[in-house]
This record gives sequence, C-alpha cells and structure tokens, in this order.
Amino acid sequence: MITSTTYWPSPAKLNLFLYITGRRDNGYHELQTLFQFLEHGDELTITADQSGEITLTNPIEGVATQDNLIWKAADALKRYCEKHSLDSQGLGAQIGIKKILPMGGGIGGGSSNAATVLVALNHLWQLNLTDDELAEIGLELGADVPVFVRGFSAFAEGVGEKLTNAEPEEKWYLVIKPEVSIATVDIFTHQDLTRDTEKQPLKTLLKGNYGNDCEKIVRMLYPEVDQKLSWLLQYAPSRLTGTGSCIFAEFSSQKEAMLVLEQLSDTVSAFVAKGRNVSPLKETLADYTTAHTEFI
Repeated sequence: MITSTTYWPSPAKLNLFLYITGRRDNGYHELQTLFQFLEHGDELTITADQSGEITLTNPIEGVATQDNLIWKAADALKRYCEKHSLDSQGLGAQIGIKKILPMGGGIGGGSSNAATVLVALNHLWQLNLTDDELAEIGLELGADVPVFVRGFSAFAEGVGEKLTNAEPEEKWYLVIKPEVSIATVDIFTHQDLTRDTEKQPLKTLLKGNYGNDCEKIVRMLYPEVDQKLSWLLQYAPSRLTGTGSCIFAEFSSQKEAMLVLEQLSDTVSAFVAKGRNVSPLKETLADYTTAHTEFI
C-alpha cells in the first residue's frame, strides 16, 4: 500500500456529437456519440491508509456519504476485492475534493470523480486490476464512468457500452453552464425526440458537421439554454453536450475562445479549456507509477 498523500485530476468531458439511432424494446436508446476530455476539472486529494474505512474530508452539504459517488466508487472497489477473494483487509482512504465542475451540467463531474477514485485507489492499494476490471466496476456507478477509467477519447455505440478509441481534433472550447437543471429521463422520453438518425461509420462522422439530437428538445423546454446557445452561435460552431445543460463553442485557438468569454457577464458560469484525447488522469497515473517504480 502506498500511503503518501496524492493529488489526482478529475477532468470534464464533452459529447462532441450525439445521435439517437434507435430505441430498444426495453426503452433504452441506441446511440452514437463521441467523448473528448477537457484540460479542466476537479482535483481529488487521496491518502490511502490501513483503517479499513473510507473517509470524505469535505463531504457535499445535503448529500449523504453513502450517496456520494466518490464514496460509492471506493466502496464498490473494496466489495469487488472481497467478491473476487482479493485481500481487502484494512483497505482505507481519506479523500478530499476541490470542486470546480458544475453539478448537473452534462460534462461528467460525478462520473469523472468516481473514475478517478477507482484508478487512484487501484494504484495506491496496489490491487493491479486491469482497465477492463475497473470499467466493469465503474459501469455499475454510471454509464460514462468506463470512458473516464480508460482515459482515451472514445466513440460510443449501442446504449453507450461499445467503446472504440478515437482521435478527434483537439480544439479549444468555451463551455457555458446555464442555471437550469435538466433530467436526462425527461429528454429521452420526450415524444418529439429524434430516434431514427442513420448510423454511420466513425470515419464518416469525423469528417461531417457535428450535431446533437437532444438539442432541439432541450432548447424547446429550456429558454435559457436556447438563449445562450443562440448567442454562442454568433461566434462559432456551438451545440449542447449530452442532454445538457452545458453548451459549448469550438475554436482553433485559446485566444479566440477567451475573446468571446470576456463578453459574458461575470454572473454567467463559463470557462475555456482545451480538448484532450488522452485524459489528464491517465497521464497522472503514469507519473505516479514511474515515480513509485523509481523509488522502489
């Protein structure tokens, strides 16, 4: 067990496109979507110990510890070890978070936090589980967790479970979080949602103009999203990420993105970040692994 205090990034993600291509008999939707990470996110401070307890040093007000995805991820990892007869005796950790990402924005804050915990504790507890095993645990916590665990931009198909590594252009993005809360179920069950977009190969999709089939419904139901998106579209190609509420515009340089950001009121929640095809989490794990190997 590695017991030094460690610092881990928990990056945001964007759905660069999202197409609904069908609906299964069980109600789940078939889709095609492209995930890319952002060089922007939360930071987790994790200290492994032999207490056998998972302690959150700054729990979220109003959220029970057992409902916090950070705690749930650590607990799920311990239970996986017990189920597969791995030594879980004394596995404990103290976990804190510097929260930057807005909650409920569709940019993966909670899922990313869970994935960071799985990847970090796998290293600190020296469990040596594979990415596939960690992704299996993560899938129980949320559909997007496996993407963050694997740490590479990905093209997702099926109901989101079929992942293929992808390399879209790493652009600069201005991301805005309108002050609305959107329930994903409300969008996916809406009668006017497009559910018959033609499936296309990734190679073809990467060459086309990106879109989001959920955007029409969200703009219709949430005037603030519609207003902010209309404003962004004056400056650059812009769209909804996931089912929202975050929207984003793409630029070829940081300078261009910052110029538009500066025109927003200080009361608007927004940031500029670069797209990344390799997650900052993956890079941090490599750094810690190298440092630990050299120390040994």
